[in-house]
Amino acid sequence: MSKSSLLDAFNIERKSMSNAIYSDYEIFPDKKLLDDLRTNIVENLIDKEIPEEKNLSEFINEEIDTVTEGYDLTNTERNHLYHLIDNEINGYGPITELLEDKNISEIMVNSPNEIYIEIDGQLIKDESVSFIDDEHIIRTIERLIEPLGRTIDTSNPMVDSRLSDGSRINAVIPPLSTKGPVLTIRKFKSNMTNIEDFIRMGSLTPYMARFLEAAVKGKLNIIVCGGTGSGKTTLLNILSSFIGSHERIITIEDAAELHLHQRHVISLETRVTNYESNNEVTIRDLVRNSLRMRPDRIIVGEVRGSEAFDMLQAMNTGHDGSLTTLHANSPVDALNRLETMILMSGLDIPIKAIREYITSAIDIVVNIERMNDGKRKVTSICELEGFVEDRIKLKEIFKFNQLGLTESGSVEGEFVLYKNVPRVYKKLISRGINDLEDIFGKFINK
Repeated sequence: MSKSSLLDAFNIERKSMSNAIYSDYEIFPDKKLLDDLRTNIVENLIDKEIPEEKNLSEFINEEIDTVTEGYDLTNTERNHLYHLIDNEINGYGPITELLEDKNISEIMVNSPNEIYIEIDGQLIKDESVSFIDDEHIIRTIERLIEPLGRTIDTSNPMVDSRLSDGSRINAVIPPLSTKGPVLTIRKFKSNMTNIEDFIRMGSLTPYMARFLEAAVKGKLNIIVCGGTGSGKTTLLNILSSFIGSHERIITIEDAAELHLHQRHVISLETRVTNYESNNEVTIRDLVRNSLRMRPDRIIVGEVRGSEAFDMLQAMNTGHDGSLTTLHANSPVDALNRLETMILMSGLDIPIKAIREYITSAIDIVVNIERMNDGKRKVTSICELEGFVEDRIKLKEIFKFNQLGLTESGSVEGEFVLYKNVPRVYKKLISRGINDLEDIFGKFINK
């Protein structure tokens, strides 16, 4: 489905929803009139409180009467203004319905009249939603982050956090953003909660799912890699669900996005500096501290800096079954990034020693990609086979081979199981995982 037809279908669906009246200029043929009325509404509502003696409906109708004096509005236009005011009071202004719509996975506000949304992995400009000006965007950002105890202003012009539903919010305002305030919200995917969902969506095969489940239960150390928006955190969340309920799990994140349902989970979150305090707490600080908290498992939401060495140390000192993600386009790139991050930590360690350390720490690298059609696929599951000629040797267990694109733009391809027995298979058997024989047993004598 093309982007235009996808957006058309989306607009038809959202307009048919009850109480879903969007900022659509179709309701007001006079665009300038709508802009003027909306500007007056928003400006009148700034710092205004609803009097105790009035209910919300009375207050909103009075506001409409105030800003529309002298105009002859239809019932549809009046209802539209009522909805705009209600969103400014009880919601998050123009993006209220976008936040509530389960079809939308990401919202990107680049400027007052430049709002993009992601539907089914495709990026689309939504012409029906807009803000009045930059100040309107900033007030919306402030409302979003206020419950989180965060602030944004010229002294602290960047926020990266998570909303109450687990969605990730990132906001940047001037002077860091030269174009104006920029808001990005990556919504929490409540519809992808287990490995069966991944299988149903064609992201991996049942064999791959069973192997990953066995790898987690067998306490292999796993890195999930992929590009931005590829689904790393979603996959990490699903892999974490395979951890036994009797284990003590420490999760470490910049913004808490993991949702584990085991009984014994301790969630740690970094603290950034602001103009009030210099007491920054980094991922590295939390990884180091977690080693003193008697963890059975350590899960780091994303490794991106000097904490990489501490994470490897944990994996090499008895904390088997640790999980993490990092940005990389392939398993090879992931290991190269690990090397670079350790070198950038300031430790005076020969590159050969770093590679040997990585080889002894990591068991499995899982690569996930967002394909050209927007769908996510686990494109590679490989193991670290050893250290050969001063290089880390990777050996693929499963792979997705893309063959091309259909006329509709969908990716064509096939998942491949390589005809060999992984080195980690013996490790899994030694740890009591005996249900993979139908996958790898036929290759043992070959």
